[in-house]
Amino acid sequence: MLRRNMTERRYGIDALGIAFPPTFVSLEDLARARGVAPAKYTEGLGTKEMAVPGVDEDTVTLAARAAAEALASGGVAPSEIGLCIVGTETAVDHSKPVSSFLQGLLGLPSSCRIFEAKHACYGGTAGVMSALDWLASGSARGKKALVVCSDIARYGLGTPGEPTQGAGSIALVLGEAPRLVSIDLATVGTYSSHVFDFWRPLDSKDALVDGHYSVSCYLDALRGAYAEHVRLAGATEPTAAMLYHVPYGKMAVKAHRVLAELSGFDAEATFERLVAPGLVLPSRIGNVYTGSLYLALASLLSSNQHLDDEAISFFSYGSGSCAELFRGRVTPGATRSFTGLRGRLDTRTRLAVDEYEALFRARDEVRSASMSQGTTTAAKARFLGIDGGKRVYG
Repeated sequence: MLRRNMTERRYGIDALGIAFPPTFVSLEDLARARGVAPAKYTEGLGTKEMAVPGVDEDTVTLAARAAAEALASGGVAPSEIGLCIVGTETAVDHSKPVSSFLQGLLGLPSSCRIFEAKHACYGGTAGVMSALDWLASGSARGKKALVVCSDIARYGLGTPGEPTQGAGSIALVLGEAPRLVSIDLATVGTYSSHVFDFWRPLDSKDALVDGHYSVSCYLDALRGAYAEHVRLAGATEPTAAMLYHVPYGKMAVKAHRVLAELSGFDAEATFERLVAPGLVLPSRIGNVYTGSLYLALASLLSSNQHLDDEAISFFSYGSGSCAELFRGRVTPGATRSFTGLRGRLDTRTRLAVDEYEALFRARDEVRSASMSQGTTTAAKARFLGIDGGKRVYG
């Protein structure tokens, strides 16, 4: 009964908002400072720039800014939201979810269900699928869902993972008859496995990763999710674009080769058309963990391609691991909402490497908070510090 209802109705992404820090470091500059050939970073990773958060920016402020933009762009009032989920692997509290901070900053109703989803980079998609199931089940009762993917990817200065950092948030308003992308809920291919390819102990601010093993786990999960998707769909159909989880651009290259082998198409001949448009924004912002797949979606929608009523595929991966491969269809007129998005990146400030390093260290030193900072709003939320163990925004 539920499957028949899901095929009759369309659910998906109704609006989308993006937030990223106003400062960045060039990976060419970083490579030279580390005594590395720039091409090792820019070509080897497929990343050109890396977003750098300031001391007043954290997972909550990024989430608040992205969510405020999503609600405004979709003309959605906070009172219309009945479910708010934040997917993150850089939460600010072991107990209080980021969605609780958002409820206050956005003015969401007290009847709104709020919680946080954690599963490495899959956490955002975990939130998306939970919200879509909530909508399709009828539990929404006319309300919409707000799912926010917000993270600050951090590794130590001078470590192998340093050039794969980044920061940003992507907020999605999900609802019935979506204005951006509808999602096919009947053919979502899921794969999970207990592996230790990437993890962050509770007492560590920096993640630990087994790099080569993690790539292998990612590709194994792609094969498993694809097999389950095909089993449910009965056959594969061509799509106008393929979006992958992109902690760095070259990961999408490897994933596309595997999917080409499984599907029987030419990876090299199709990459520029199917994959490259989704990598522009990730290459200039860097790794945003849970939001990486949806940053690729925003990049695709801002690419000026004709995508009206075209099918697109999504692959989401989270270390540990869980992955899903699913399909969507672009609503006619959706791309008009993203005119000028790429130009926003050109207004950021480029940091010298020593300035980036100073900000990196300064973020560890924020301890006290000034309480006299005026009214807090979602669009202008700033992290001020910690007062009595409580995080303060203003």
